[in-house]
Amino acid sequence: MARVAKLLIIAGSDSGGGAGIQADIKTASALGVYAATAITAITAQNTLGVQAVAVLEPAMVARQIASVLDDIRIDAVKIGMLADAALIAAVAEALSGFGGPVVLDPVMVAKSGDALLAEGAIAALRAHLLPRASVLTPNLPEAARLLGLPPAATLVEIEAQGRALLSLGPGAVLMKGGHASGPACIDRLVTQGGIEVFEAPRIETRNTHGTGCSLSSAIAAELAKGAALPDAVRRAQEWLQGAIAAADRLDVGRGHGPVHHFHEIWA
Repeated sequence: MARVAKLLIIAGSDSGGGAGIQADIKTASALGVYAATAITAITAQNTLGVQAVAVLEPAMVARQIASVLDDIRIDAVKIGMLADAALIAAVAEALSGFGGPVVLDPVMVAKSGDALLAEGAIAALRAHLLPRASVLTPNLPEAARLLGLPPAATLVEIEAQGRALLSLGPGAVLMKGGHASGPACIDRLVTQGGIEVFEAPRIETRNTHGTGCSLSSAIAAELAKGAALPDAVRRAQEWLQGAIAAADRLDVGRGHGPVHHFHEIWA
């Protein structure tokens, strides 16, 4: 029997189930990967917004990570919501001995516009985790905040910000194009070897809650299965396109509903 790939997800909980660690677990499961977790924060959240956030103690988050790594052979790590500087430092320290791929999704703002990362934590994220990441997956507003710049508005600015983030230490940067305009969603994978473009038609739906979490988790799941990074990004984008196209079938909530993580499985 072939060994099942295993992914450690470090992220916050979304009580509505559309984003955060719930979306991450659904993504990994849909792609045939076992998900272990370390929860960093608990949110009271639904499709309309974030009503409350409780951040876990850094020591407890570090203990969760250590417990998983002490027992389970983890093939890749995905990092999502971290909330504050103390938590960022604790996660970086807890992962210091891990040698596999790390996907860092710099979760800063929920789909509703609610802040999920303290302003003062951005410097800690740059210092402690960007150099630790195999691939960083910011959307355009997140990339701009990491660099202290206005959001990129042109192709030249997008690629320049991608290279600027690459210079901060990650192995690669996926500049996600969901916040850009136009009929296509274009993601750009920036590496030391150049820029690779991944393009997909933009799907008209308001049910896109959790797309960023799900894309980064899909990339991490594919890396856990042994895929090369460009192949992992391509498969993740293809899978997410299907999840967005099927999102309206779920009919979840009155606001921004989730994508359909199990569109390839459910009848």
